[in-house]
Amino acid sequence: MTSEHTDGPRTITKFDSLGPYDNNAYLIADRDAGEALIVDMPAGSRELLAAVGDLKVTAIVLTHTHPDHWADYDLVKNATGARVHCHPAEVIMPTAKIDLPLSDGEEITVGGGAVRALHTPGHTPGSTCYLAGRVLFSGDVLFPGGPGRTQSPADLQQTIASITQRLYPLPEDTLVLPGHGADTTIGDSRREYAAFSSRQHPPDLHGDVLWAG
Repeated sequence: MTSEHTDGPRTITKFDSLGPYDNNAYLIADRDAGEALIVDMPAGSRELLAAVGDLKVTAIVLTHTHPDHWADYDLVKNATGARVHCHPAEVIMPTAKIDLPLSDGEEITVGGGAVRALHTPGHTPGSTCYLAGRVLFSGDVLFPGGPGRTQSPADLQQTIASITQRLYPLPEDTLVLPGHGADTTIGDSRREYAAFSSRQHPPDLHGDVLWAG
């Protein structure tokens, strides 16, 4: 399934429920400029490639390097010839597959606007969200109802710090497009987190955490 959002002259197409892990992938396209950027390339990305058409893909960015987010690397890389970027702290993916690191605050231009990297560690050391205008691609950092899965209490605390310090200062109408599942907004997520932060939690809390839990 696909859905579309607009960011000025750019169209953002969401390709959801791709592959065995129901991943999302995204195509940011400026058709006037003839350029596009891809966010993540899970299994099932052939559908995304069909939507590229005659656009020039200027870059592929990864939110993180858990294998489900780049399962169709060879297919997408060979079809587009675009450079693949992710944060240098990511260690799961073979370094030979990364063309250029993309650190916090760096930007990639696609058409008439920029896509800015926001380093948001916790789910993985190099997890990165990407901001395009009022649209945030949150990978597995932030979902409707809570953060992404964490492997330890320290990872959860780091994820919460990333979310509250890097993402929640964004305008509340910022649309959040995650790596799996449905969309949310910064405003809705802030309100959910306010309820979570008002309660006591066990010190070993981690794993699949819900703000309402």
